[in-house]
Amino acid sequence: MVGKDDEAPEFSGHALDALRQPLESGHVVIARAAGVVRLPAKFLMMLAANPCPCGRRSSGPHSACECPAAAVRRYQARLSGPLLDRVDLRVEVRPVTRAELVGTGTRGETSATVAARVLAARERAAARLAHTPWRTNSDVPGHEMRTHWPPATGAMHRAEAQLESGTLTARGLDRVLRVAWTVADLAGHDRPTEQDVALALHLRTGIPQGVPMAIGADA
Repeated sequence: MVGKDDEAPEFSGHALDALRQPLESGHVVIARAAGVVRLPAKFLMMLAANPCPCGRRSSGPHSACECPAAAVRRYQARLSGPLLDRVDLRVEVRPVTRAELVGTGTRGETSATVAARVLAARERAAARLAHTPWRTNSDVPGHEMRTHWPPATGAMHRAEAQLESGTLTARGLDRVLRVAWTVADLAGHDRPTEQDVALALHLRTGIPQGVPMAIGADA
């Protein structure tokens, strides 16, 4: 199941933090006087958020935002650190320029091309996990992933350095490794390379890692 929160910070922080447990465990537990019920709740969550309540805040010199700094802090704080620690991919979407709207430049890959690559990646993961209880990279517990499916030698040094500095949590490190395996599957690599891990880190932190990266066959 796919769950989507549009304008996620408009929800209360309490409601958003209630998603943490099912995101981690794949089920919800409802306790009442008559008993306890455990229900399956495995889902893919997508969150969309503006940088501020008015949505016009930008890092450039011509920001049209008039939100007070305190209002921006309250708005952004509704997405708590523990919740964001469970979000694997964080992508900043910049406003579309007029030139991009009216331009006729080259377009990206077709949906059919991307779909074929995704199917091939899923088949690679399914073959690797064929004799296990899991079928996708996201299913594999962190300890099992680190123990049985390590990346190439030295590929995790950037991620491990960020763990030591406090930029990444232990949960974040495991999630970076899972995403790196998916990047490797998309690229047709036998194991995650330094470039695959760098892209997984970039997607999680939003900070470029200074390593050339690409996704594609034989990338």
